[in-house]
This record gives sequence, structure tokens and C-alpha cells, in this order.
Amino acid sequence: MIVCPPYILPHAPCASSSMSDLNNIAGWRERVFASLLTVAFFVGLISTAAILPFLVQNGMWEVALADCLALAWIFAVWRLRELPYAVRVLNFLAVVYVLAIVLMLSVGSASLSYLLGPPLIAAILLNLRSAMLATALGVVALITAGATGHIELDVPGLDHSPLKASGVAAINYGTIAIMLSLTCSTLLKGLARSLEDLDLTSAAVARLNDMVLILEAADTHGADQPIIFANDAFLRRTGRSRDEVLGQGLHILHGQDTDAAAFAGIFQAMDANRSTKTEMMVHTRTGAAFWVELEVMPFTRNRECTSHWVVVSRDITERRTAADAIHRLAFYDVLTGLPNRRFLMERLTTMVAHSQAEQTVGAVLYLDIDKFKSVNDERGHATGDVLLEHAAARLKQAVRDTDMVARIGGDEFVILLDSRAPHLDAAARRALEAAALVRAALAAPLDLKGQPYRIAASIGIALARPGGPGAHDLLREADTAMYHAKAGGRDGVMVFADAMLADAQRKLTLERDLGAALAAGELAMHLQLQVDGRGLPVGAELLMRWRRADGSMERPDIFIPVAESSGLIVPIGHWALRQACAAWLALDRAGHALPLSLNVSPIQFRQPDFVEQVQRIFAEMGVPPQGFIFEVTEGLLIEDIDQTIARMHQLASLGIRFSVDDFGTGYSNLGYLKKMPLYELKIDKSFMRDTPQDHNSTAIVQSILAMANHLGLRVVAEGVETAAQACYLAQHGAPCMQGFHYHRPMPLGDVIARLQTTAEYA
Repeated sequence: MIVCPPYILPHAPCASSSMSDLNNIAGWRERVFASLLTVAFFVGLISTAAILPFLVQNGMWEVALADCLALAWIFAVWRLRELPYAVRVLNFLAVVYVLAIVLMLSVGSASLSYLLGPPLIAAILLNLRSAMLATALGVVALITAGATGHIELDVPGLDHSPLKASGVAAINYGTIAIMLSLTCSTLLKGLARSLEDLDLTSAAVARLNDMVLILEAADTHGADQPIIFANDAFLRRTGRSRDEVLGQGLHILHGQDTDAAAFAGIFQAMDANRSTKTEMMVHTRTGAAFWVELEVMPFTRNRECTSHWVVVSRDITERRTAADAIHRLAFYDVLTGLPNRRFLMERLTTMVAHSQAEQTVGAVLYLDIDKFKSVNDERGHATGDVLLEHAAARLKQAVRDTDMVARIGGDEFVILLDSRAPHLDAAARRALEAAALVRAALAAPLDLKGQPYRIAASIGIALARPGGPGAHDLLREADTAMYHAKAGGRDGVMVFADAMLADAQRKLTLERDLGAALAAGELAMHLQLQVDGRGLPVGAELLMRWRRADGSMERPDIFIPVAESSGLIVPIGHWALRQACAAWLALDRAGHALPLSLNVSPIQFRQPDFVEQVQRIFAEMGVPPQGFIFEVTEGLLIEDIDQTIARMHQLASLGIRFSVDDFGTGYSNLGYLKKMPLYELKIDKSFMRDTPQDHNSTAIVQSILAMANHLGLRVVAEGVETAAQACYLAQHGAPCMQGFHYHRPMPLGDVIARLQTTAEYA
């Protein structure tokens, strides 16, 4: 006898099912029906084979025949899958219904439970209306069979009234059938709504720009957790197919450049059943690396254990690349890749603080490459740069990984030794040993563009000691010791001592001579023209020159620092501003009014009355502030940034424009650029030196041009010395240019004559 359960919940989809079929109620019904047919046929086959001999032996031929016909009918419905779904279900219901009638008539009331099959199956596989119809048919069959006496229904008190007894049984049957049908129908409606929401959610997640993975939580600690869902964004970015991803673990993201610690942190968080967020480098199917911000979150049902993990990541490669570029621009030297002055001062400040706190002694080595200027002058800046690159590489090899080597400008390097001795003597001994290793490394044979060369350096040592100077003064001590080593014949080492303070006398002499030079008229302002992409003058920068009475020239990089350290820079700055005003008036009278750029020392700028002094001088000279550009060095941005910005806005309100000189050489706080009333950025000549031949220098120049364009700032490129540099700039943003390729600094009269000649030929 066939045993057909009223409903069967499937455990696996049939072969013809697809993932899309399972996201709607129709797909689930087809899946249930497929499982139901399979179970009904095979269970019916087994039960028929088992009970058939009994039926034949007891002469129950009609039941045996009904079982066989029902089995054949179910087999036909099972195999004829090309028939419409509703037709197959109705046939199956007919089988169950007919079989129920036959069994009820032949076996009796013991088979009445079969009448519950059609309503429940109809409610699950079709709809509530079909279930109600099947219930009505069951009621009719039950009343008919009971009233005609084909079955005996034992109802107390109604033994002699078959019609009433069958009515009571039909009412009970109908009530139960309707309750079960309504329950199944309501449940399926809720499931349908849930599947619609799930389908909508899946579609939305699949189309997110963020990459989404869903992992099935493992039952055992440390076991692999397979991916069961990957959205389209993940597949596109990683270049993988869905078949490649599903079933794999997060290890598919791991590559050669992936941070193992970050990856381990993710799994540690998952083992601890907590969410985590990190930034890490992952890899595509082809091995290409890219940065992601990755967040892993546990998913639980009804506050039970984690059943799944949701991994959401977004591509931050562009942001990380830009951040790395800005970080390197701010903290590292472009030529050598070593930390720059800004980075050095941060580390040096930390070292001094540790020495004070721990009562230990640290060491600073200040190096200057001997005769480097001759290499630049005789063999060119390109060769000099190669020499600096070799020197930087050898310095890094000569010290430990925990030591710091920095390039702070030109041919000057600083080494911070990561060793703190308990006493001055021990610290000095260790520093001298390190200096000997450095000198030996530098002195190794070098092929400098086909010619043998030996690098020599003068090294000064200063000791960071408890109660000693701060970071800036400590660096100055090392610098002073280095100059004494150079004065002692070069290629030597000198430890700073108080006796070296005698060198201050020389600086005092220079300060005295500089003060007298201002009164004696030995100082002069020369002008270097700035041109546009066509080579036409668009402005000029005023540069200070000092020619002594004996005709010798003092270098600006020598006397200007002395002026700043002595405070002479303030009166010299006022004089320079008056000279600039006089130059503007002369140019205006000659018919060649140009905006003039003037360097303003940080010390002068920070004077409390600086704004009032500027206003007074402009009023006295009768010049428009709009004709002047104040060039401030990046060192101005180190201290009192808020006060500096406020003062810049005061001057800008007068019409004065501002330029950041030598932009990108290591001091700029890029976050404050948007807060300052800037008009112009000047690309330092160190970046232009190798442009366009050197890829790194070119990238920095392009970055500054792009940044300036984004901020709406004018750009002046300093140090343009070749036609190739000028051509490159003309093709990439066309900034203004300043350099020997166009004009050298010259007195005002020569500049006016040059402008007049240019105008005549124009």
C-alpha cells in the first residue's frame, strides 16, 4: 500500500533547479514537489511490493490494483517533467484522492487519514483556493461514503443515523483540513515575502560598489571558513569568476605583498567572535596588488552562535597612493629617499626626550661631503646627484637598521645612533666607532660615471645628554663640530666641545660687518626675471647681494643665516622692502610694471609690528600692495601656524599676494595650504634639476602642478637651466619659469634695459 506523506521538506535541490529558482516561492514549490514525487514513488514501490502478497492472499484485488495503478500514475507524473507544473500537481492530487477513496471504501474508516493529503499538498504546492477545493471534495466523499453505508463511522449517540454521523465526521475533517491548509498557506505567504526581500537584498548587495563576501562560519576552532557569496564588485575588482571564489577561504586575497600581521589579526578576531577593521594590500587573480579597507562582521541568528561572516571591503588604492606620495614628499628626500629635515627633527626631539628621561647619553653625527661643490661645478649637477645617491646608500649600509640616516640639504647628512650609553665617555667612544665605519664605507672605491672617485666627509659629533640642549641646539652643536672638522683639513671627525664656542666670534665679526655693510651701501638688490611659457617676462624676484668694499662677494647662504641669527634680518628686511618699492616705481616709469617677489624671513614675519611696518613703507613709497608677492619659506610654517595664517590674511587684505618658496623641500604642512591665502607655489630647483630625465623628480613636479591647479594657485618653477626643462614645463601645465635658461639675476638698470630690448623686438 502506498504511503504518501502530506508534505516533505527538501534537503537539496533537484538537478534542474537553479539558484534563481530558489529565490522565489514558485522555485521552492517546484523543489518540494520534485522531492515529494521522488519519495512518494520509491516509498510507494517498497510498500506496494511488501503488502501486495497480503492483499492477493486476502482477495483484496481492488486495493492491489489501485496501488499498482497509483504507482504507475505517480511514476508517469515523476518522469514527464515537460508537462506544466500545475498539471503534474493536479495529477498527483488526483492519485492521492482516488487512492484515498479506494482505500476508504475497501479498508474502511482506518484509511480516512488519506483524505488529509490532498488539502495539505494543494496548500503547499498550489494555493489556498486549491486546498479549499480539495477539502470540499474530501467532505463530499466522506459524507457520501458514510451516508451510503460504505464505511462505518462510530459517533456516540448517532449509531442509527449514518447521515448525521458522516456529517459530524465531515465537520471535524473539514475543520482540521481548513486549519492545516490555512496554516500552510500563511506560512508560505510569509516565506514568499521573505524570499522577495532576500532577492531584493541580494540584488542590491550584488550591485554595490563595495566588495562583499559572505563566509560560512566553521564549526571547529581554526577551521577554514568557505565563501558562499561574492558580489559583482568583488568579482570585477579581483578578476575572478564566481566558481573560483565560492568554497574558498579568505586566503585567496593573500599575496606576496600582503601584511601577514594584518591578515593574522583578521583570523584572530574571527576566532574571538568579534568584528574587526583594517587596511591591507590584497591581490587579484593575476597577482596585481591593490589596497582595501576591509571590515569583517559576525552574523548571528536569534543571539545564537555566529553562523556567517560578512566581509565588506572598498578599494582605497588611489587614496593610499596619494597619501604615500604626500607622506614621502613631506618626510623624505626626493633624490636619495632618505628622511628629510622634518622627519629628522621629530626623531631627534624624541631622542633628546629619552635622554632626559632615562639619564642616558645619545649621539648625533653631522656629515658634509668634502669638495662636493667642485664636483657640481666641474662635472655638473647630474654627476653631483649620482655622488649623493652613492653616499646615501653607503651611509645606510654602514649603520644598523635601528639607526637613522637623513639628508637635510645639499651634501649634508645626519645620523642618529640608536644607542644610549650611561656616560659621556662611553657615548663618545661608540659615536667615534660609528664614524670610523661611516668613513670607511664612504671611502670605498667608486666609479663615478666612468671615472674613479673617493668620497670623503667631514663629520661632527654632538652628544644628547641629561640637562643638555634641545633638538635644534644639539643639531647646531653637531654642525659646529663638523665645520671644525672641515677647518682642520677635511676628511676628519670632531666631537663638539665647549671650546668650539670660539667659533661664535667669527660669526659675531660677520654680524658686525653685515651691520656696517647696510650702512655703507654694500648691499644691493638684483632682479631675476620670471617668464611665461612663451618666454615673455611676467614678474621678477628680488635677490640680495653683498659686495664688500674690497670687491669680494659674500654668499647669501652665508650672510643671510647670520642676519637671521643676529636679528639684523629685521632692519635688512625693511631696507629690502624699500628697495623693492623703488624698483617697482622705476619699472613703472619705464613702462614695464611687473609684479615683484620678495623673500620675507620667518623672523621678520613674526615681528609683532610687521604688518604695520609694511603698511607704513608702502604708504611712504606710494606703491600699490597689489604689485608685490611675499615669498615665505616653508620654515615659517613650523611654529605658531595659527598666528602666521592670521597675519597672512591681514596682509592679503591689503592686496599683497603670497608665495611658498622652495615648495616640497620638507617643511610644508600640506593640511594648512587650504587655510592660507596663497597665490603661488614655487617649485624648488632641486626638483627641476633632473626633470624631465628622472622619473621621480618628474613625478614630484607633476604632483605639485596638479596640487596647485586643484587649489587654484599659480606656479613658478625655479632653476630652469635647459631648453628640455622649459619644453617639459610648457607641455605640462605651462607654469611660470625662473632660471639661467632665461635670465640671470642682474641690477635694476640692466633689467630695465633688457625689458626695453625685449619690447623693441616683440
